[in-house]
Amino acid sequence: MIASVSGQVEHVGLDACVVVAGGIGYRVHTTPATLAAVRTGAQATLATSMVVREDSMTLFGFAEAEERDVFELLQTVSGVGPRLALAMLAVHTPDDLRRAVAGEDVKALTMVPGIGQKGARRILLELGDRLGPAAADTPAAAATAPVDGSRSDVVTALTGLGWPAKAAEQAVDVVLAEAGEGADTASVLRAALQQLGGNRHG
Repeated sequence: MIASVSGQVEHVGLDACVVVAGGIGYRVHTTPATLAAVRTGAQATLATSMVVREDSMTLFGFAEAEERDVFELLQTVSGVGPRLALAMLAVHTPDDLRRAVAGEDVKALTMVPGIGQKGARRILLELGDRLGPAAADTPAAAATAPVDGSRSDVVTALTGLGWPAKAAEQAVDVVLAEAGEGADTASVLRAALQQLGGNRHG
């Protein structure tokens, strides 16, 4: 299987990028945070996981091998496929997920589109302590991709994760109103997801 891809980024989309390695362009599906860190024309190395189905082969990639390992572990839970595992890592960092599982935080898990109360409890039960302990809290890394007023792109990314367009638009508007200009894509997406999750439970 393909464990990593390293090469020039040919294209960056809303839910995937194309990395050219050895003359082959690999379409790699990934999270908004990872996409925010890559640039068209620049070099990138992504830790990858290939999901093979009868009718498809899909490559998923992450900035860190830790994210890939968590992505693969999440799929061992009944009912969690690659798309849902990716959505979980779009909403929560690996350590956020470790804290949620350790604290049996059903609400945190149901912030992920596609996970309800029953699914969250199943995830808690089946994962147990397999994710391991969370690392000590560290300052978040500085983000690098400005939104540049691309509200529609952020909304599209949210709808791609399963949220209704109207709800996504409202959440993005709230986040942008608070963050102002210069906010980065990954932060806006994560904040909008938190906003959507809070509204669902509020």
